[in-house]
Amino acid sequence: MKKQVKIAIGAAAVLLIGLIGFCAWFLSGVGSAEYYSQIDNSKIEQVDSKGGVINLKGNLPYAYTLLCYDENGGKKEITFGTSRELRDGAFIRLTVMPIRGVLDWSEVQYNELPTAVQNHYTAPSDDES
Repeated sequence: MKKQVKIAIGAAAVLLIGLIGFCAWFLSGVGSAEYYSQIDNSKIEQVDSKGGVINLKGNLPYAYTLLCYDENGGKKEITFGTSRELRDGAFIRLTVMPIRGVLDWSEVQYNELPTAVQNHYTAPSDDES
């Protein structure tokens, strides 16, 4: 009987340590990747709150679904929320993590895009920048 209790306590300890490790990884942002895109306001959708007790999307009334590129030029369609309509034609960098989705986004200049990403877009003329 004592051996079974020790095994149960050991298993519970291993599970607890694993759960704590997963939570730390999940909240830290380790393992995130950066993607780049250009804002196209024809791809914006106004999101209505569904109400309820828990609103996992936060209070972000707009959602963009854009074709994005990683630093090697690999493409992926990504949806993310914003509190406002973004500047049409602006270039953005998205920090994306598996499971959690988009953690952060920021506007960047064309010359800050990796070369593999620049190949998918036209450089703005001097009077547009």
